[in-house]
Amino acid sequence: MGSVNNNPQSWGRYPTVKSSQVIPVFWRDELPDLASFDKSILPYGYGRSYGDSCLNDGGVSVDVSRLKNFIAFDEEQGLLRCEAGVSLAEVLEMSVPRGWFVPVTPGTKFVTVGGAIANDVHGKNHHRAGTFGRHVTRFELLRSNGEHLICSPSENAELFRATIGGLGLTGIILWAEFRLKPITNPYIDMESIRFDSLDEFMTLSAESDKDFEYTVSWVDLLIGGPGLCRGKFMRGNNNHSRELATKPLKKRRLPLAVPIDFPSFVLNTYTVKAFNELYYHVQREKFVSKVVSYEPFFYPLDAIHTWNRMYGRKGFFQYQFVVPFETGHDAMRDILRRIQRSGEGSFLTVLKQFGTLKSPGMLSFPRPGLTLALDFTNNGQKTMQLMNDLDHIVEQSNGVVYPAKDARMSPEMFQKFYPQWKEFEQYIDPQFSSSFWRRVTEGASIPTI
Repeated sequence: MGSVNNNPQSWGRYPTVKSSQVIPVFWRDELPDLASFDKSILPYGYGRSYGDSCLNDGGVSVDVSRLKNFIAFDEEQGLLRCEAGVSLAEVLEMSVPRGWFVPVTPGTKFVTVGGAIANDVHGKNHHRAGTFGRHVTRFELLRSNGEHLICSPSENAELFRATIGGLGLTGIILWAEFRLKPITNPYIDMESIRFDSLDEFMTLSAESDKDFEYTVSWVDLLIGGPGLCRGKFMRGNNNHSRELATKPLKKRRLPLAVPIDFPSFVLNTYTVKAFNELYYHVQREKFVSKVVSYEPFFYPLDAIHTWNRMYGRKGFFQYQFVVPFETGHDAMRDILRRIQRSGEGSFLTVLKQFGTLKSPGMLSFPRPGLTLALDFTNNGQKTMQLMNDLDHIVEQSNGVVYPAKDARMSPEMFQKFYPQWKEFEQYIDPQFSSSFWRRVTEGASIPTI
């Protein structure tokens, strides 16, 4: 075991940081002495968090992505135990042929199990299954004092709650155990419906949540007008055909890759509008129904490796929030209008309803309401000001912003969104810290753009 020179990076590629050391961990029985470091520590997986929650500028990053062993699998109960560096892609490769699927998945399968827990990720089935943390039964946590703690809802329960959604600050997850979801085959009965207004989305979402396990929508919010947006609402259920269970999945083409950083002018309001126009009209009919394999349904962007390079060297910001149902409709209208006035186009905009299943983590983001996820090219202070304005609308609507996708939230806003941060703080390992945590609790400056 030794240090490596590469510096961790988040998927948004902002901010740029320099760790004092990056320490790879290969074996659970050959772990670093965390107490020996004179700088703060943070575990690091695949770096698919968009902001700085996975970064530790000036500190030590412990790379756990090489902890990739499967430990045990109860094929009758669907109970899987694996090391924290195993990716969801590797879980699926093992489990899908055996009739099991991950219980909750974000929009990429290239995340570690440890990262899925630390960010308490959510997916298209939140209204039915809640967050990933709801399906975790226990895990082993390494603390800087050398303690190895088994955490579960009944053992070290408060540390269990703090670690789920705890952004890697409570220690290093070495392995985790969680329940998979039974499936008949790897196919999804999918329906795609074009909608032409925010009101139509709301109606579709309310109807679909009753009958469909998976729901999500792509949104074009640059059209303006009385409808405020248009888009495609996608919903689906697991297919239950025994016949399809024996049908081999088509081998996906080798993934495309973005070989270079695009020039900063490529993604602008005009090109985003052109893409939106094309993507909206590529589906000619109002309603389309078909059976698709799980990969294009859950992971369309995984077909393009390093797609984050499309935003250029300065990177981009992801901005995701949730607002309660009671205030959500008005808040969403205000937010869509503010974005339209700004001239900042979002290339990938996802709108969904969260359900009422409570997340187990102290700092978990999902809660009942409307959630919108946007990306903005890093255009400097103009982009920062837009997101600051959106923060205020979200806060006035009693909503919250997602820490795992944040790179610039102020301490004032974070502490309003998450007043439980003080309760959480007592469970942070004293040797652990992150660029995000120092920014939102100690007022560390936001890096210069």
